[in-house]
Amino acid sequence: MPGKIFYRERRKVEKGEKKARFTVAAVSDLDIDFIAEHYKRHELEQIAGEVGAELVLIDDVKETEIYKEKP
Repeated sequence: MPGKIFYRERRKVEKGEKKARFTVAAVSDLDIDFIAEHYKRHELEQIAGEVGAELVLIDDVKETEIYKEKP
């Protein structure tokens, strides 16, 4: 079973900005350390390819229907 790298979009970066849009949230079944805080998608894809990991994008809770429901 390959390891997994869980990542999500940063909240304070808009589309079209020339800043890294993603941050690593967690790593499963891999012996790897991340040094930087923010990454571009192609950087994450290259890291995952080199270590044989699967990339998993975490959904943004604010964009789901569950978050919009009121109790």
